[in-house]
Amino acid sequence: MTGQEIRRTLQSEFVRTLRKPFVNAVKQYRLVQPGDKIAVCISGGKDSMLLALLMQDLQRTVDFSPCFLAMDPGYTPEGRVRLEANAAHLGLPLEVFETNVLRVAGNHAAEHPCFLCAKMRRGYLYTEAQKRGCNKIALGHHYDDAVETVLMGLIYGGQVQAMLPRLAAKNYAGMELIRPLYLTRERNVQAWADFCGLDFASCDCPAKKLESDTKRAAVKALIASLAAENPQIEANILNAVKNVDTAKLLGWRDENGYHSFLDRL
Repeated sequence: MTGQEIRRTLQSEFVRTLRKPFVNAVKQYRLVQPGDKIAVCISGGKDSMLLALLMQDLQRTVDFSPCFLAMDPGYTPEGRVRLEANAAHLGLPLEVFETNVLRVAGNHAAEHPCFLCAKMRRGYLYTEAQKRGCNKIALGHHYDDAVETVLMGLIYGGQVQAMLPRLAAKNYAGMELIRPLYLTRERNVQAWADFCGLDFASCDCPAKKLESDTKRAAVKALIASLAAENPQIEANILNAVKNVDTAKLLGWRDENGYHSFLDRL
């Protein structure tokens, strides 16, 4: 398919499964406002490339300025070429900056590099976005990422937390992070990529070569097995963090200090 034909699929075959959830998330969470300058962060995968096309389309109805920003964290030459070729094919004016994130994360956190890698990536993206006068960065996390994050935090982190659709940056004044694909299902993104015959770049992270052994892959498999018996399981997981009853939490801390369930007996 040509780039123009691929764009048209978001107005036809995939308008219900991709464009509509995107628009709904933008409206529901007030992610994009007139006058915004947004760094649309592109990793080279299917999710971020789709996000970039949808953000371009959104300019027809919202007066904002997108900047299509890609970080090269240490791609192989083949990975870098594929990233740039896909962007050119889709008509995305990509701005690429280089870092050594993969090497640093691999050297300093060889066994578990994902946390350090993600933290470094986020910092670089905020910094580069600010240099370009942006007030927001947009990431390609989708609904399934949000569901998996809840379980990962609970099972591996011992905490109840959610991946929010909109978040103020702690260390970058005036900056926000937005996730416009928050209501979009991964299976629909994959269906679009397959339909269009797109071959997207991987992140070239050494840990990804063992993806079947990662914690996120394990959680993804767990959710899939549970969904086979209960199709509402993903919605239930997200609703659990939306509907937290603090009166029933063990060791809850409120504005007055520490109050465990024993204090209410």
